[in-house]
Amino acid sequence: MGRPKSFEPDVVVARAMEVFWTKGYADTSPADLAEATGVAKGSLYHSFGSKRELFGKALDLYGRTGTASAEEFLARPGTAKERIRAHVVLLVDADLDGPVRRGCLAQNTVEELGGRDEEAARAVHRIEERMIELFAARIEQGQRAGDVDPGVDARAQALLLQATVSGLRVMAKTFDRPVLLRIIDTALAGL
Repeated sequence: MGRPKSFEPDVVVARAMEVFWTKGYADTSPADLAEATGVAKGSLYHSFGSKRELFGKALDLYGRTGTASAEEFLARPGTAKERIRAHVVLLVDADLDGPVRRGCLAQNTVEELGGRDEEAARAVHRIEERMIELFAARIEQGQRAGDVDPGVDARAQALLLQATVSGLRVMAKTFDRPVLLRIIDTALAGL
C-alpha cells in the first residue's frame, strides 16, 4: 500500500501556477516544480499525470481566480467607467509592482503555446470570453443606471476592452505606468 499524500493538491497547483507564470511552460523544469511545490517529481507526476496536465490545472486556476476577482471588483459601487478603469488599473499595477514583470499567464500562454497547443488556446479563449461577458454585463448595468450611453454596443465595447487588457498585460513588461494609464483612458473614452 502506498503512502498517503502529504500535500494539498490545490496548494501544489497554486504554487505551480506561480512558477509557470514567471518562467513560462517550456522553461519550467520538473525540478523547478518540485522545488516550488515541495513535492518530489515522482509524486507530482503520480498525482497530476504530467507537466502538461499540471500546467492545465494551473491555467484553469488562474482563470477561475482572475475572473472571480474581476467579477467581485466590477460589482462594487460606482459607474461602469469607474469600476472598469479601477479593475484594469489594478491589473497594470500588479504587473508593474511585482518583483518580475511577468504579465498575464493567459496571454503568455497564447504567445508561447497558442499555435501549437489547441487545449491551451481553448482554455485561454474561455478565460477571455468570461472576461468579455463580465465587461459587457457591467456596461449594460451602466446603461440601465444611466452612466453609459444607451447607444453603446456593450458586446463590442467589451471585446475592445478585453483586447486592450490583453495588450496592456503584454506591454506592461516593457512600458511605464503613464503610457499604460493613457491607453486605459483612451480605451474607456467610448463609455
